[in-house]
Amino acid sequence: MLIVAAFVLGAFLGWRRAARRGGDRADRLQYAAGHGIALALAALVLVVVLGRLGLV
Repeated sequence: MLIVAAFVLGAFLGWRRAARRGGDRADRLQYAAGHGIALALAALVLVVVLGRLGLV
């Protein structure tokens, strides 16, 4: 669930960043996908590390 939430948050932040820079819809979608994937990957690494440490 944390990974999905991180993806959604990243997509939202990427969409907003592209909008502030004046990007069209394709730019916004690309930024949303890139940021979403990056934050989901970071969350995945965090979950794996916490799992290996026995904290989750």
